[in-house]
Amino acid sequence: MLGIASADGKAWVHTAGKTTNPAELWNHIPADSIFQESMAEACEAIINHIGDKVVYINVDNNLSIDCDCNGNPDPAELADLGIFASLDPVAVDRACVDAVRQSPDHGKQHLIERIEARRAPHLLDYAEQLGLGKQRYNLVEIK
Repeated sequence: MLGIASADGKAWVHTAGKTTNPAELWNHIPADSIFQESMAEACEAIINHIGDKVVYINVDNNLSIDCDCNGNPDPAELADLGIFASLDPVAVDRACVDAVRQSPDHGKQHLIERIEARRAPHLLDYAEQLGLGKQRYNLVEIK
């Protein structure tokens, strides 16, 4: 959801409220759990603003270990996993993380290491705690 934020807004979220100046972002990186909570709270603000008439779509292709805000990301190492959609933003993100973990592609290892190193699953736990959705899902494959 942060893709719809301005550059200043992304700096605010990525620094957990320390700065809105993108040029100062890397001087104010918080602990990973604080960052994950800031991301969940930003999502909460967007959801509260736009309402519940939303379909969340994740396109899991060209997966790199770097954030899509990185202008020079590492090359993708993981095969395309598909397109995921849900009315529940937490469930769709959990399904994507699970798809990475369950993929037979050996390229997944670096992404899993990055997910764990950044404590990314905490974002899903915190988002669920905020009431943004549930991590339980029923995966329906459409071919």
